[in-house]
Amino acid sequence: MTFRVLVSDKLDQQGIAALAAADGLSVDVKPGLKPAEQEAIIGDYDGLIVRSATKVNEALLAKAARLKIVIRAGIGVDNIAVAACKERGVVVENTPRGNVVSAAEHAIALMMSLARQVPTASHTTKSGVWEKSKFMGVEITGKTLGVIGTGNIGAVVVDRALGLRMKVIAFDPILTADKAEELGVEKLEHIDELWPRADVISLHVPLLASTRNLLNDLSFAKMKKGVLLVNAARGGLIDEDALLRAIVSGVVRGAALDVFETEPARKDHPLFARDEVIATPHLGASTFEAQVNVAVEAAEQMIAFSRDGTTINAL
Repeated sequence: MTFRVLVSDKLDQQGIAALAAADGLSVDVKPGLKPAEQEAIIGDYDGLIVRSATKVNEALLAKAARLKIVIRAGIGVDNIAVAACKERGVVVENTPRGNVVSAAEHAIALMMSLARQVPTASHTTKSGVWEKSKFMGVEITGKTLGVIGTGNIGAVVVDRALGLRMKVIAFDPILTADKAEELGVEKLEHIDELWPRADVISLHVPLLASTRNLLNDLSFAKMKKGVLLVNAARGGLIDEDALLRAIVSGVVRGAALDVFETEPARKDHPLFARDEVIATPHLGASTFEAQVNVAVEAAEQMIAFSRDGTTINAL
């Protein structure tokens, strides 16, 4: 029997081509459908490939009588009700390697932009204002980078930071001493050791109950004055109101945020009024290479499952 797959969000054509060429599998590509439209057709499909737009929630799952697997072409599964899928016997997979380099490079780009105030300097210069003396930056060389989370992306950030001649300290509950030595980082036993030592902090952990508002008034109070902060991981890791207070007080010299607690971030977000803040619209995986990688990875995983039930990167 044909294994039917719905691709409900935009996916690179190389992934679509791989699915279309697979024996025993048929694919329909229907991005941009409204939730009610998705619910009306999902009952015809065995597999579903999504990005971040489709919400695989209780309402959609209630209509998905044939659904056996959902694959997120990307890392985060915030838009998928994983527990509800498990209850229904629906496998959930992601593609954790496809956008690793892109996400890590974006974090490094944000860090460098903060250090030299690139966005604001560019804006004022192009506006006809020559403010050379205003934009006094800091060198990254020799500074201490505190990395929170040393998984796939965090490890690449560590590698790039060491290449920039930074000292890297890291906290991750599952980081072993051997792995820390392999990465070339100083392993911290408790996250509170990181706050007063880091000149720059970069976040690379998922959003869980235990990591929500990980950076809050208490942690900001323990940080080195003038710290630079980068979050290209997940919105919700930082208490945004507390961050604003830390910026106003001078504890945080600059913050670069690619993710926000609510996305799209509202136009009147109070952080957007601050020159100390760089904001980008969740661009971590937005490179041509990453789009191809996650699409092909998702297609290969779907094909493997359709053939004999093989699961790869199952959550």
